[in-house]
Amino acid sequence: MALIMRSVSMEALKPNGPSPSLFNLTRTHLARGPVQIFRAFSALMSPPSKAVVYEQHGPPDSVTRVVEIPPVEVKDNDVCVKMLAAPINPSDINRIEGVYPVRPPVPAVGGYEGVGEVHSVGSAVKGLLPGDWVIPSPPSFGTWQTYIVKEQSVWHKISKDSPMEYAATVTVNPLTALRMLEDFTTLNSGDSIVQNGATSIVGQCIIQLARFRGIHSINMIRDRTDSDEAKELLKGLGADEVFTESQLEVKDVKSLLSNLPQPALGFNCVGGNAAFLVLKFLRHGGTMVTYGGMSKKPITVSTSSFIFKDLSLRGFWLQKWMSSGKAKECRDMIDYLLCLAQEGHLKYKMELVPFDDFHTALDKALGKLGSRPKQVLKY
Repeated sequence: MALIMRSVSMEALKPNGPSPSLFNLTRTHLARGPVQIFRAFSALMSPPSKAVVYEQHGPPDSVTRVVEIPPVEVKDNDVCVKMLAAPINPSDINRIEGVYPVRPPVPAVGGYEGVGEVHSVGSAVKGLLPGDWVIPSPPSFGTWQTYIVKEQSVWHKISKDSPMEYAATVTVNPLTALRMLEDFTTLNSGDSIVQNGATSIVGQCIIQLARFRGIHSINMIRDRTDSDEAKELLKGLGADEVFTESQLEVKDVKSLLSNLPQPALGFNCVGGNAAFLVLKFLRHGGTMVTYGGMSKKPITVSTSSFIFKDLSLRGFWLQKWMSSGKAKECRDMIDYLLCLAQEGHLKYKMELVPFDDFHTALDKALGKLGSRPKQVLKY
């Protein structure tokens, strides 16, 4: 088989191309000085890719840039995927900042979930064809790029009838909501749950998934100028009760429940006083699950909550759950959630932004331009 030999020197890496440290994002090994690259003339290669990369941790708007990545060889068991859409999640921002517990080594391509279309497949790949829609499942680092080459085992084929923006965002937030509803206590139709951070994507998914199962939801939002509009949005999704935090500064919150039963399960993504309010609602033997800490304030629990109410405090981290041999279960639940989205039983607001406008989308995700819907990059 004929071989091509070409040299790549450090001098050849101009500003419009990738920096030297970015070459290890490809499968080409870059040593110091000239490099000899050997590849088969007939090797299947991906198209060149544009990617959002960061070479060090820090403020995302300072350390990220869009670069061109050279073609990558598509090996026998590999699948080359043309990305269609990928969101900017808070955890993506935390990884770039270097504060998330699990993060790829730098330099790295941003992004963790998304949806793409199969562009080409290696000779040993079975069950996937060009044109199929796939998502990385469990999620995989590096979805903020136009083409990705990874082994077939990474990709989960989904229905092309799935709404693209929901396929791009189904894994992190909706799956978190579903797992928390199922993993901590047995809930039956007619039971109640309580949560803070109800306007978050996870919060909105909890409301809808609970309603679909006949479970009531009691929801808290922070005091804000548009609280009436936020309440109306959540009621439209199926929320039974929506309170601002100031409305809950009463001695007995149970008096606000009307005919709803006291909740057995609560969800906290805020911390501080908002977490304390969740605990006030819980019935004897109830459980509060913490999955975030947006206020960056600690959770304070009274002694009586433990002694006289026998409350339990738990934590949930989706990435840990997915890393414990749950790949098949994860994919089954993703198909279920996408079915709900396709049928209109699961919805949340998103804003599709062209990939070329990445930094505008990032500014919106960082809150620089006020409160905005979930930012989803469209390739």
